[in-house]
Amino acid sequence: MRTRRTARTIIAAFATVLLTGGVAACGNSDTGDTGGGDDNIVLGFSQVGAESGWRTANTSSIKAAAAEASIELKFDDAQQKQENQIRAIRNFIQQKVDVIAFSPVVESGWDTVLKEAKDAGIPVILTDRAVDSADKTLYKTFLGSDFVKEGRLSGEWLVEHTRSATGPVNIVELQGTTGSAPANDRKKGFAEAISANPNLKIIASQSGDFTRAGGKQVMEQFLKANPDIDVLFAHNDDMGLGAVEAITAAGKTPGKDIVIVTIDAVKDGMQALADGKFNFIAECSPLLGPQLMDLVKKIHAGEQVPARIETEETTFTQEQAKEALPNRKY
Repeated sequence: MRTRRTARTIIAAFATVLLTGGVAACGNSDTGDTGGGDDNIVLGFSQVGAESGWRTANTSSIKAAAAEASIELKFDDAQQKQENQIRAIRNFIQQKVDVIAFSPVVESGWDTVLKEAKDAGIPVILTDRAVDSADKTLYKTFLGSDFVKEGRLSGEWLVEHTRSATGPVNIVELQGTTGSAPANDRKKGFAEAISANPNLKIIASQSGDFTRAGGKQVMEQFLKANPDIDVLFAHNDDMGLGAVEAITAAGKTPGKDIVIVTIDAVKDGMQALADGKFNFIAECSPLLGPQLMDLVKKIHAGEQVPARIETEETTFTQEQAKEALPNRKY
């Protein structure tokens, strides 16, 4: 460890000389220097991107928590591309950071680069999203939500909400990024929750890539192809908000003509719920920064940590959203 820190000191000094001489660099990475000395823990973090309000809040939480914890953060934005994340992780390995954390764009295809980190003696933490590797020794822990539960809670609310319905209830589904853990798991949980009710039918399901623009575009297609839509289940608030635009443009009233169920509970989504444009939200908290920094310190110190750590979350109806909004942090 002493050799690693000495190397970092030399590199930092050399970088200072280059910058003084007017040499600049640009890219997707940035370093949050906490101003500490050689005893600082260095964390390399690769973020999925900035596709939603949730992700922006997640990034802010991580950067603020790193500064608060005096952890030097090397941050990389993968722009929703797995190849960018793999490249970032390899860069972190070359820089000999103390800990690597990342939120995987998709679930599969990580074994090779994670083995490289393991061989280099650098522990890895998964945040928000999991990987499907059979080798659980490639990472120390997972920190995040139970996405299956979020989908199940959404489906259970819908079952109760439509209990008095006598005819078929036509549902369209806006999925998240194809192959990602939240998209796979939320779809699974929702489908399980409504499976015992044959009148609840998913008539169309397509990815909106977790973006507001994607949600609007796909919802426009749904509305053209399916004139009788009763319910929209969106895997996140941003896609739901985009869908609201499409529903309104089609001359329908969101929240009334089409019931809207989403996941996340970011501020814009909560406002839509309070305004009656959404009908139900299952929470997925992005404020993982403090928990992540606590794990980084424990793992760096050689302490044992649980293999899976889940965040505590809730659900919101319209009245609950109105009550929570004034104090909402994201």
